[in-house]
Parts: sequence; structure tokens; C-alpha cells
Amino acid sequence: MARIRLDHIRHAYSADLARSGNYALREVDHEFEDGGAYALLGPSGCGKTTLLNIISGLLTPSEGHVRFGDRDVTLLSPEARNIAQVFQFPVVYDTMTVRENLAFPLKNRKVPKSEIDRRVTDMLQRIGLAEKADRRAQGLTADEKQKISLGRGLVRSDVNAILFDEPLTVIDPHMKWQLRSQLKELHRQFRMTMVYVTHDQTEALTFADKVVVMYDGEVVQIGTPEELFERPKHTFVGYFIGSPGMNVLTCAVEGTDALVSGTRIAIPGGARPTKGAAKTELGIRPEFVRLVPRGQGMPVTVTRVEDIGSERIVRADFNGQKLVAIVGEGEGLPAEADVVFDPSALNLYADSWLVDRSGPTPTSNRAGDRAGSSTGGRAA
Repeated sequence: MARIRLDHIRHAYSADLARSGNYALREVDHEFEDGGAYALLGPSGCGKTTLLNIISGLLTPSEGHVRFGDRDVTLLSPEARNIAQVFQFPVVYDTMTVRENLAFPLKNRKVPKSEIDRRVTDMLQRIGLAEKADRRAQGLTADEKQKISLGRGLVRSDVNAILFDEPLTVIDPHMKWQLRSQLKELHRQFRMTMVYVTHDQTEALTFADKVVVMYDGEVVQIGTPEELFERPKHTFVGYFIGSPGMNVLTCAVEGTDALVSGTRIAIPGGARPTKGAAKTELGIRPEFVRLVPRGQGMPVTVTRVEDIGSERIVRADFNGQKLVAIVGEGEGLPAEADVVFDPSALNLYADSWLVDRSGPTPTSNRAGDRAGSSTGGRAA
């Protein structure tokens, strides 16, 4: 296993693009801790796979260094890095049995036969394919083949990291939850460094200890699911994490207050936007917007109510800007409504970046659940 250090990495796919400043991957300076589970999350084209391929050695970065521990591996091949990679489409040897597929990387490394038998037998149990050990891979389902790909990486003792490039894309929806759970359990058992690329927030938030959110070739936030939900550091994170995403309202700032289309909203902590900011916005998640009877808050016009069973999603017009609130099961919905914002859940943004402020962490009965089990990310 290895601590992976990305030392001021940038990448452009040609020298001309680099000279013009058109980088597919902007500067990334980050460290993946030894034995951690990480997800690279973002829409299509944001640079996730480019970064993963730089870690694996399939790409050499235009600038910067990749280090495994104290070793500079920037110019080394994937084989020399001892990386296991699981791709979107399962890569198995169809003419081999399940057992032979798992044993293949060990035979290539001249592992003694007794040790191969022990490891393969153990791995067959762990990935749930012991009963099909002597069947050829050709007749297996896609999820079973993907389990073989995973097992081939885990069966080795010399692997520095296992990298996953959207491994559940071709898996039937009803099998995805099961495979995610198995993968999480295998990580707990083996404590290998794992990096998982996906555009699906459910996959990222349920698998990873830390999620790396990427947008337009840039890492915009790294954090736990709770941190991404409660304090998005960029408006894109607020929009992308959660379903529905965070409300982002154009505003002006006067002292400690935000002015949203003439309505004054106090901001705890006395935050100030960055001087010279071209755009200032107020962010609040729908979970922290409460609808109350008219006269008890700030007036809105309800435009649509979507009943999704356990809760209702209320869409409204707030001084000419769109606002979304979540009303829980059993909660009343006034015929004429005002809204009240939880002050601790207000976030102020200058040019899309969070303005630091002091203040309590927001709490909601639904917030933690939605951070870890929302209904899918938004892919561009």
C-alpha cells in the first residue's frame, strides 16, 4: 500500500494547448493517505479519468510529480508502480476459469503454488464466487466478471493502490447497491488505498471516506460527505451534492446582512465577501428552508409541489428568484406561505467560492441522510 502524493500536477493533451493555457487538468496538489478510500466525483469532462490515469501511469503529467511514499514514480509504467486498475468494462480472460483468472497475476509474479492456492481460495470466498470457481468466465454476468477484476487486484500482496474507473456503469441497477456494499467491506478488511472515479454522487458518498469534487479540470473541494453537504466550499459542490441541490440566490452585502432582491437576511458571523468580487451569492440547502404561514417569515409564491412519498419538494418564487424547500412527511403546507431560513445553514459566496465565517454547524433531521444516500449525481 502507498501514500500517494500529487505534487502540483497539471496536464494538457498537447504542447500547443499548454502554451495557450488550455489545461484538461489544472493544478492539483493533494495527498491520498495510505489505506484511505477516496472518490473522484464530478460531471463528464471535468478531469476525473485524466487524474486517475496520471496516478496509474497511463498518462505522464505535463507538469508536477507523482510520488508513492517518498518515491517519485512520475515516469514509471503502471507495472512498475504495482497498481491494480478496474475499468468501466470488466477485463477478464474468458477462456480461463474464475480460479485461473484470480491466480494469473500471482503466477506471473512467481508466487509459490501453495500460496497461490491459499490466496485464491480465500478471495473466492470474499467475492462470493466460490461455487463458480471452476466455471469459465465467458458465461458469467457482468457483475460477476467485475468481481473477478476486483479480486485480481485484492489477491496480490504487492499492490500499492487499486483504482476504479466508473466500475459499476454496466452493472444492472439492482446489483449496484450490493457491489458497493461488498467493495466497502473489502476496503475495511484489506485497508488498501482505493481511488474510485464516478459521476454518481450516491456511489461516491457511500463508498469513500473522503470525496474529491472536481469541476472544469479543477479540484473544488475535498471532504467527508457531511462536510460537502453542510459547508460546500464552491457553489458547484452545493448544486452537485444533494437532490435537489443547494439554493443559490444572487445577493448584495450590507454589513452582516445579505440583500436578496431587497429582502434583508442576517448572516451569522459577520462575513464579508472578498473585495472586488464580481458576483455575490447566498446559498442554503432546501433541507434548511422552512415554510410557515403568511406573515411569519419572508413571502414566497409556491409554483409547484412534487410529492415523492416520504417528503414533498416545494418550488417557489422568492423575489424573482427560484427557491426550493423540502417538506417532510406529516408536515403542513400553508395555502399562502412564507419561508424562514435556518441562520446556521446560510453560506455566503464571492465569485462562487465560500466566504469563511464563524458560526454553528447546521443540523437537520434529514441532512445527514441526504448527504449519504441522495438519488444520484448530475452529469453534464
